[in-house]
Amino acid sequence: MTQTGAQNLLLGVTGGISAYKSVELARLLVASGAEVRVVMTEAAARFVAPLTFQAVTGNPVRCHLFDEEHEAAMGHIELARWADQMLIAPATANFLARAAHGLADDLLSALYLACSAPVSMAPAMNVHMWRHAAVQQNLSVLASRGVSILGPASGEQACGDVGPGRMLEPADIVAMLGSLSHRGVFAGKKVVVTAGPTQEAIDPVRFVGNRSSGKMGFALAEAFVRQGAEVVLVSGPVALSTPPGVRRINVQTALQMHKAVFDNMERTDIFASCAAVADYRPERSEKQKIKKAAEKLVLGMVKNPDILAEVAALKDGPFTLGFAAETENLVENARAKLRAKKLDMLAANPVGDDLGFERDDNALLVIWPGGEKQLPVQDKRKLAQSLLDVLEQQYLTHAGHS
Repeated sequence: MTQTGAQNLLLGVTGGISAYKSVELARLLVASGAEVRVVMTEAAARFVAPLTFQAVTGNPVRCHLFDEEHEAAMGHIELARWADQMLIAPATANFLARAAHGLADDLLSALYLACSAPVSMAPAMNVHMWRHAAVQQNLSVLASRGVSILGPASGEQACGDVGPGRMLEPADIVAMLGSLSHRGVFAGKKVVVTAGPTQEAIDPVRFVGNRSSGKMGFALAEAFVRQGAEVVLVSGPVALSTPPGVRRINVQTALQMHKAVFDNMERTDIFASCAAVADYRPERSEKQKIKKAAEKLVLGMVKNPDILAEVAALKDGPFTLGFAAETENLVENARAKLRAKKLDMLAANPVGDDLGFERDDNALLVIWPGGEKQLPVQDKRKLAQSLLDVLEQQYLTHAGHS
């Protein structure tokens, strides 16, 4: 069982259908070695009885701010002092808004304001609520104040909609809390991550591009933030929400990505080149739409700059993590790219035949000079954390010889 790193964990449960998952979450937290106390909102108690959590944790459950039995000793302050770590799961849109604006009109929100321990929140709500600008702004506010945002996951929801907004599975939350407990290596480090495709214009309506969804790069950026890094995400055109706590720069072309990367290279400790940057662009982009007249259309193509190789060649540059998507000879091509670009580490994966692009899961072969590790097929968010676990040791070795 993953260790959460917290001896005393305060679990807040708010009023969403995902509250039923929090019972299993409480059980797993106890099994991981944590002493768990649960605080529920009144709405949460409409979904799950407080007695259920009491049976799982072995501790009484608190629901009310004005509890005469506890308030004689200022019980809400006492609980806040007791906690080594605070987790809100599920965290509804309503609770996120109240926390972001500093309201303290119930026990759980008052505890959040009074708690000086690390705080994590696992959002859960309808996909349209999740995507609303107000919710995203509240998440950004909370992340900027040091709250770790865990999730949400994407999939079918209780209302029938499909998309992001599901609370992460309890085992995944426990694993993430474990990773947060040893944030030391990447805490305070500046990381630049590139993600997604680039689009190279042929004319105003057509472009040369690729099938990259950006999911791996976004998962990697989120994983770095969870471990305390300052993350700049340079993204090509993708339909993904910005992970909380990440500074995102949107670009379209390889030249724009090149500029954005080098504009942000100062003080960068790690560069993760996850984007599928177009190797070539049309020699010229027509000002007007090309009409379908000739039987053949010949495009002159010119080479784009190699962003990753240029970063790796910098004097006193950052640790460089490259990615390679290969359709054949995975190991040989990956090793050749590692050597040719003088990278510190490279993560390679096969693509084609329903592998790699546009999927929620993937597998990686991680290689570095003198070693390699195979990471099996798993959800890209879990895969990103597995990759950081491998990266951690190599980065420490690199830093020790810098």
